Amino acid sequence: MEKSNKIVIGLLGESGSGKDTVAKYLHEKYGAKLMRFADPIKETLNIYFEKSSREDQQWLALEFRKRFGADILSRALAKKIADTDGIIVINGIRFWEDYDFVESFGHGKTLYITADQQLRWERITTRHEKSDDVMSLAQFQELERGETEVHIPEIGTKADCIICNEKDLAFLLQETDVFMRSVMSQ
Repeated sequence: MEKSNKIVIGLLGESGSGKDTVAKYLHEKYGAKLMRFADPIKETLNIYFEKSSREDQQWLALEFRKRFGADILSRALAKKIADTDGIIVINGIRFWEDYDFVESFGHGKTLYITADQQLRWERITTRHEKSDDVMSLAQFQELERGETEVHIPEIGTKADCIICNEKDLAFLLQETDVFMRSVMSQ
């Protein structure tokens, strides 16, 4: 597969860190094509449910990995990426296989967006994107100990760039632009 006509950016971060905000910004400002490691999981669940829960997505991702191999979500995305040029943003790195997949591209870069757990919990309980977004802090903490979430901070230490998203939106977007200038200059 020809990789030189692509810039692949992998986003990782805990729930409520700002990954979706950054992905949307990269699409709007830089024309990035957006993909998610969870797309195949969400598409499957959407066949059966109008709104799926985070727990359902985590469960199905783990079952897919057990049944079809740890790199199943990367293999699904590889098919989409093969026919896509330009800047490609893959949101939702959760496993080392996901990270390795992004890094396998000649121009693959990773961006880790993180924030304090309490702040992230407050963000998700007000956004109502998933059916289980309204939860106690203790429930949120328990979800973060789940197999699909536990590796994110460790993988984040290997990212090409880390943004601590505890300030305002302007700061997050400014730091994203700094990252993009670095990526585009290579």
